[in-house]
Amino acid sequence: MKKIDIKILKSSSKNKIFIPEYSTFGSSGMDLRACILKKIVLKGNESFLFPTGIAIDIQDSSIACIILPRSGLGHKHGIILGNSIGLIDSDYQGEIMISLWNRSNKKYIIYPNDRIAQMLFFSIKKVKFNIVKNFSKKSKRGIKGFGHTGIS
Repeated sequence: MKKIDIKILKSSSKNKIFIPEYSTFGSSGMDLRACILKKIVLKGNESFLFPTGIAIDIQDSSIACIILPRSGLGHKHGIILGNSIGLIDSDYQGEIMISLWNRSNKKYIIYPNDRIAQMLFFSIKKVKFNIVKNFSKKSKRGIKGFGHTGIS
């Protein structure tokens, strides 16, 4: 298991600091919590940038981290990430911030320490482009575009 440095910047509770962790043995992502001192009401179609109170230092350029929405919040309440998905590069050392968007028309309340997103680490393969006039092989798909296989 790779070790990543984490820095606690602030806490939303006097008694507890929440370090992201895997909820179950099979979890791929670690939960991120809202580091706020009082509840925030997200009105319908409103967004808010939530602090997490933590910063990480990945250091390894072959690793990155993505921030994903929590599926239950999105499906049941319409609470998703304001930027769809977040990317934390290996050289970013600032506080992890979570943009939440309430895409529903009902208000939703985020309380201090609520789990609001998840973070997932993954390997990066760096590439370099080689300019060509034609590709050496034609793929089966070729130049067919988005949605070319239909819906069935």
